[in-house]
Amino acid sequence: MNFKKKTVKDLDCSGKKILLRCDFNVPLDKKTGEITSDKRITASLPTIRYLLDGGAAVIACSHLGKPKGEIIPEQSMRPVAKRLSELLGKDVIYNPGKPVTDEVKKAASNLTPGQIMLLDNLRFDIREEKNDPGFAKELADMADVFVSDAFGSVHRAHASTEGASHFLPAYAGFLVEAELSAMGTALDEPKRPFVVILGGAKVSDKIGLIKHLVTIADALIIGGGMAYTFIKAEGGQIGASLLEEDKLDLARELLADAKKRGVAFLLPEDTVAGNKFDNDCEKKTVNSNEIPEGWLGMDIGPKARAAFTDVIKRAATIVWNGPPGVFEFPAFSDGTKAIAKAVADSPAISVIGGGDSAAAIEQFGFADKVTHISTGGGASLELLEGIELPGVVCLGDK
Repeated sequence: MNFKKKTVKDLDCSGKKILLRCDFNVPLDKKTGEITSDKRITASLPTIRYLLDGGAAVIACSHLGKPKGEIIPEQSMRPVAKRLSELLGKDVIYNPGKPVTDEVKKAASNLTPGQIMLLDNLRFDIREEKNDPGFAKELADMADVFVSDAFGSVHRAHASTEGASHFLPAYAGFLVEAELSAMGTALDEPKRPFVVILGGAKVSDKIGLIKHLVTIADALIIGGGMAYTFIKAEGGQIGASLLEEDKLDLARELLADAKKRGVAFLLPEDTVAGNKFDNDCEKKTVNSNEIPEGWLGMDIGPKARAAFTDVIKRAATIVWNGPPGVFEFPAFSDGTKAIAKAVADSPAISVIGGGDSAAAIEQFGFADKVTHISTGGGASLELLEGIELPGVVCLGDK
């Protein structure tokens, strides 16, 4: 996939109306309906300000939750419009209800340069997720240009993420540009050694990832619950640790493929095990292939931390997706913290693939010491798997 896409910097936006797809799928307090974190709104502010300052009128749009075509007041964009207005210091025009109506079309046609309106929840229209061409055209007919700044949604072929590009010239906003630049740098021509750190619960969640990355990486570091399926596949005793019995043959195949390619495939030598899945359980450190019956692996042990850190220290490019332990439990967070610190201390290009890894590196205070933290869990995963994303492919190539 071509990571080099036309961006808003390549666009003369003066006097134009811009259909801007954002990721305003913000968390809301269930009782008050208030936004509990506005990070996704602030992430799109650079693009919004650039377009408005350049003389454009902006028609921003996003989904929020999963209303499945129903108008659910608790999932309206009203709180987003309010917060966006506060952040921009200007009125945000907002019409509640279906995202595209005659009233909305009239408001869009009356927009003047420097003004911004926000459509209501795109998923209030059942056609959005079906990538219905009719709905995509209705969105596109209100504007002159389509700009995508919702990286968290570019892996979905929806009317507002891909469909609108069939009717309008399509550009990347700054957020999408930053994601593609970071991922492209890491995956297209990585500086070597290229080290990939994978964690999480299941091998099945990361099959595509491992199969693709083993063809381009120099070393794969495996932690988390998924490691125990590999350890079992090598004949180890893993007690009550997470195991995908039906993936043992696949695990052996992946290990053999890495060996054939000369790719280091590192599994944790030792494990911090607990006698139950609880922060306050009894715990002990054991060899990862000698976990006693009834005990389960909850974190990588000190030997594994040292071995993994040593490989990370020598890396020139690092991609990290998934924690090596149950870092949500303080008693089992040392391994994840050690990995986060090693990545932060490294001078390498470091890309954190969203989700739990991003949460971990922020929790431990290292967010400002890595090259890039992805804003899109599913989208970044699919990019790392080498999958072409419809919401990226549709953007104009440089």
